[in-house]
Amino acid sequence: MKILKTLLSILILFVVLISCNQKKQSESIETNKLPEIMKVDSLLSNAETLVGDTIVVDGVCSHICSHGGKRIFLMGNDDTKTIRIEEGDKIGSFSREALHNTVEVKGILVEQRIDEAYLAEWEAELEAQTAEKHGDGESGCVNEQKAQNEKPANTEQERINNFRERIAERNEKEGKNYLSFYFIEATEYKIKK
Repeated sequence: MKILKTLLSILILFVVLISCNQKKQSESIETNKLPEIMKVDSLLSNAETLVGDTIVVDGVCSHICSHGGKRIFLMGNDDTKTIRIEEGDKIGSFSREALHNTVEVKGILVEQRIDEAYLAEWEAELEAQTAEKHGDGESGCVNEQKAQNEKPANTEQERINNFRERIAERNEKEGKNYLSFYFIEATEYKIKK
């Protein structure tokens, strides 16, 4: 009887140790699921493989759109590496305090494709004068243009023509008749001071 009690005690101890170890492994797996904080340059270099993923990125806020603060732009090592951040349902609008500060954003990476259908719709909106206005000039938002590595343009029609040229070049080189641009639909953000 004494041997049976000893064996039962050892078995119980063994089960407890195994369950504790499994709990620790489970906790470490969950911790590893949290996205790491990426820099803008790294995000843009790997964007094609991250579309649809929840990511965390930080960079210096180079611009806040004046139309309600619904967009910000985060800059990487220089202003040629910029990504647009769209406010999500949970955010509302971005604080003016973000400007020129490092901002950490969590959200879903989205691909925007510009193809001939997109450009034709844009032209129709311009003709009907229903196109959404961004920026202060005839050519639209300068920061949006930087984020898309666009050539300088004086009008939106000139931008459309420039996109057509880039699409033709890409189609010739890669067999893809569209351009891909990436932005983040933010779910959270914080200003680092």
